[in-house]
Amino acid sequence: MTGRRYYLTTLAAWQRHAHRCAEAHFIALEPPDGKGTAPNAGSRAAATSLPGADAAFILVLVMADEAAHIALENDPSFEPLPHPLARTPVSERVAAALAHLGVLSGHDTFTIAEKLGRVNPLLRHRVF
Repeated sequence: MTGRRYYLTTLAAWQRHAHRCAEAHFIALEPPDGKGTAPNAGSRAAATSLPGADAAFILVLVMADEAAHIALENDPSFEPLPHPLARTPVSERVAAALAHLGVLSGHDTFTIAEKLGRVNPLLRHRVF
């Protein structure tokens, strides 16, 4: 059985664990070179073609089994966001990384998922 969870990480860190995931969707949060516009959403091929892309922060929605989620949670380069229905605010680090999308301190994962859904509809929280 697979579950869904949001994480803040880097593209390189996600690529180390991508083989464990049934499916994943992400959004690049900063330009790889520190200038210009970051790619909005992506596939691994599009994002890795950019110089410095491996160091770019991403917010990723991972669909995987429990073992994969445990591996991600035990990796210090992954910050799991609270469950979207828990209505628990995300950390200040996550809020700062997503500030350019209108995320404020005190926003919860569900609110963030709705904002991310404007950029990539696959990042919206869904239950089915």
